[in-house]
Amino acid sequence: MERHPRRWWILVVLCLSTLVLVIDNMVLNVAIPPLTRDLGASTRDIQWIMESYMLVFAGLLLASGSLSDRFGRRRIMVVGLVVFGLASLAGTLADSPGQLIAARVLMGVGGALVMPSTLSILITVFDEQERRKAMAAWSAVAMVGLVGGPVLGGVLIAHFWWGAVFLINIPVALLAIVAALVLMPESKGPWRKPDPLGAVLSTVGMAALVWVINALPTHGLSRPGTQAALAVAVVALAGFLVWETRSASPMVPLGLFRDRNFSGASFSLVLLSFANGGLLLALTQYLQFVLGYSPSKTGLTFLPMAVAMLLVNTVAATLGQKIGNRVLTVAGLAVMAGGFGVLAAIEPGDGFGMIALASVIMGVGGGLAMPAAIGALMGAVPAEHAGVGSALNDTIQQAGAALGVAVLGSVMAASYTDGMPDSATGRARESVQDALAVAAATGDTGLAAAARDVFTTAMTTGFLAGACGVVAAAVLALVVMKDRKPVTEGDADGPADGHAATVAEPVA
Repeated sequence: MERHPRRWWILVVLCLSTLVLVIDNMVLNVAIPPLTRDLGASTRDIQWIMESYMLVFAGLLLASGSLSDRFGRRRIMVVGLVVFGLASLAGTLADSPGQLIAARVLMGVGGALVMPSTLSILITVFDEQERRKAMAAWSAVAMVGLVGGPVLGGVLIAHFWWGAVFLINIPVALLAIVAALVLMPESKGPWRKPDPLGAVLSTVGMAALVWVINALPTHGLSRPGTQAALAVAVVALAGFLVWETRSASPMVPLGLFRDRNFSGASFSLVLLSFANGGLLLALTQYLQFVLGYSPSKTGLTFLPMAVAMLLVNTVAATLGQKIGNRVLTVAGLAVMAGGFGVLAAIEPGDGFGMIALASVIMGVGGGLAMPAAIGALMGAVPAEHAGVGSALNDTIQQAGAALGVAVLGSVMAASYTDGMPDSATGRARESVQDALAVAAATGDTGLAAAARDVFTTAMTTGFLAGACGVVAAAVLALVVMKDRKPVTEGDADGPADGHAATVAEPVA
């Protein structure tokens, strides 16, 4: 296969497109206080502003991946960037919670169209030899967005107004659109019969599932609305699986799970995302409520993890050519488990030192494991299904992260409530944030100290659960995945099995 002469410039476009989505999803966290004040948003409004994006995004991923394979990956990505940019403009102009929620829904639609296309274009532009390096860069950019989002948001809020967190999306989206049209070739899979029923079932099922997962930590299954959403999720997703196995032209080729690398990497990524979701939830609360960090300073504390991951990504991209995805995935997950172990040993008086050490260890492990696991998953996907394969990867990670926040959040909340002294009543027993608010209002310094101590203990319980999840992911990768023949310069056209290296022919 002749390498595309502009492939590295194309990678820049793909990284820009990914970066704007990740930053937007993280930057909103620091805009909540001024947004609540200026729009008069209630707690329920804030919940919808935060969750509406994720519900739509998660629900549409599989359908949009199928659309990109059918109608062209560049075309769908550009359409998504247009929708995302226009929705961001609408967000900056919103003067009521309802308008902002509508804008966030449209952002979710645009994000769902963009995200699967980025990875599918990457694996069709780069051959097997260079794909690891490209995927490592793509993963690293996502981590930079994860860390930089809160920091950038804090700067923008300090100097402008909350709408600036949406306004920054527009120039980046415009630049990515122009660059995609100028630099990027179009590619698509062979024509297949549409699968509208599969698209509807997957969209409804995934949106309902994410809704249930988000509601569990707060309300459990006691509310009729949550019970109804769970029933919808089960029925829709079960119907989707049955339909896809019987359809002559399925939207998602479930036969991919018969490939050991695809299934092993998929389930390992679920467990890894599960642990990471709980990690971010616990650490952000610890840094702000126990150590008293601002949102911007909280974002900066993840910098050691990002730097470590960037450095290791570069090394792992070359190393993976020699030892394979399985070994790198298992080794990286084992290192990450060690990082969770360090976090589980944190005590209230430890400060930032232990977190910095754990962050570096986690960054090293993530730099080894994430690109290798994603590379193994996408390496098992035929080129004609690159879009829906990328969407499966995104869906797996989104569902795993949401589940981690819900389950580990519930474990931490229960541990916190059980650990609070009997003298603490009402809201003070529900969360460390509420306890600190009560303590500030009453001048009860003992309550504040107890809340911080108990939350730290509860957090270590969550980290131990996260470590178990990562260890389980490592064992799963070791047992299920298998090593493919390493690709050398002379084999640049692809691996022996000929899966993802068989690049779809560019379209005009």
